[in-house]
Amino acid sequence: MRTHTPERDVKMVQANGLEFAYFEEGEGPLVLLLHGFPDTAHTWDDVRPALAAAGFRAVSPFNRGYAPTQRPGADEYDSDTLGRDALALIEALGGGEPAYLVGHDWGASAAYSAAGLGGPAAIKKLVTVGIPHPAAIKPTLGLLWGARHFVTLRLPGAARRFARGDFAEVERLYRRWSPTWDFPRAELEAVKNAYAAPGCLDAALGYYRCLTPKPPPGQRAKIEVPTLAFGGRDDGVATEAMFHGAKRRFMGEYRVIMTSGGHFLHREAPEEFIGPLIDYLRE
Repeated sequence: MRTHTPERDVKMVQANGLEFAYFEEGEGPLVLLLHGFPDTAHTWDDVRPALAAAGFRAVSPFNRGYAPTQRPGADEYDSDTLGRDALALIEALGGGEPAYLVGHDWGASAAYSAAGLGGPAAIKKLVTVGIPHPAAIKPTLGLLWGARHFVTLRLPGAARRFARGDFAEVERLYRRWSPTWDFPRAELEAVKNAYAAPGCLDAALGYYRCLTPKPPPGQRAKIEVPTLAFGGRDDGVATEAMFHGAKRRFMGEYRVIMTSGGHFLHREAPEEFIGPLIDYLRE
C-alpha cells in the first residue's frame, strides 16, 4: 500500500475560494504553469529553474483537488472553474498585473478558458502544451478511440480501478499518449504519491465527470491573447493538423511548434521546449 508523503518546500495561497499549494523559483514577471492529468506541479521541475535563470518568476501550483491543494466540497472541476482558478492565482500572486500563462493537458484546457474569460487584461501571453483548443476539435473515429479515457474515467468505480496495481493505469496512459518515451519508473512517483492522498484521485477524475459536450463560455469566446501552442509529433491523441485547425479560435497571434516526443513533450524533449518557450516569452 502506497503511503502519501506530504510535499515539502511548498508555499500556500488563497485563490478562488481554495487554498492552493505551489512551487516557486526566480524573480521577475510571473509565469504561471498549470499541470494536467495524470500529473502534478512536478511536471514543471525542469522548466521552473530554466525560467528563473532567464529572469522570470516561475510558479507551478497543484491544481484544485490535488494534494496538498485543497479539495472543494463538491464536483467543481469544469474548465471555466479551472480557468477562474488561474485568473485568481494571477491576481493573488501577481498583485493584479497581467502574467504569462502556460498549461499542459487539463492545464491547457484551463488556460484556454482563462484567456477567454480574462483576456489581455489578465494574461500577457498564452502557451499551451499537448492540447489544441477544445472548441476546435472535430470528433473522428481515431480520436474517439485515442481519447476513450474520457468515457472510462467517468464510470462508477473508476477511481478504484485506476488505483489497482499501485496505480498501474498511470503508466498505461503515459505509454499510450507518449509511445516513444522510454521513461524511468521514478518519473511517475510524484503523481502516484499525490493520488495516494485521501480524495485526490477521485478529485482528479472529477475533471472528467464535469466535462460536457458543449464547450463552456470561456472556451466559446474568441481568444485575443497572443498564443503559442506546442504539440508532440508522436502524441497518441492530438495531431499537428488539429493544432493548425484551431487557428480560427484566435483573433490575435497564434503559432504552433511541433517537437519531438508525445503528449508529455515538455518532459520528453525539454531542450526543444524550454528554449522556444523562453524566446517567446521574451519577445
